[in-house]
Amino acid sequence: MTASRRNCAITALQWTLGVVILIEAILFVLPSAAHAFARTHLPNAIRLVVGFGEIIGSVLMLYPRTAARGAWFLMAVLLLAIVIHFLHGMYEVGNLLIYVAAAWVVAEERT
Repeated sequence: MTASRRNCAITALQWTLGVVILIEAILFVLPSAAHAFARTHLPNAIRLVVGFGEIIGSVLMLYPRTAARGAWFLMAVLLLAIVIHFLHGMYEVGNLLIYVAAAWVVAEERT
């Protein structure tokens, strides 16, 4: 793969991941999501910390100068979410693992 094709692929991954997580995180922090989150019996503050952390990380990742830091930050927030899921017996974290892997690729390529 040529360098320009590789860079194009990484940029596409960066933007896809950033936009998808940004949209999902915005929906997660909206008051309408609080009712569904209440069924987890976790404090609402966890929803807000994780959600706003994802928003911050994804926005940083979309800006070229902060893409690497945003990807690393997003990885940390997603890993925190995975730990929270595991601690509460919620083991369906496959999508979060894929997001972490994608953020890792972006972080390594943009560093």
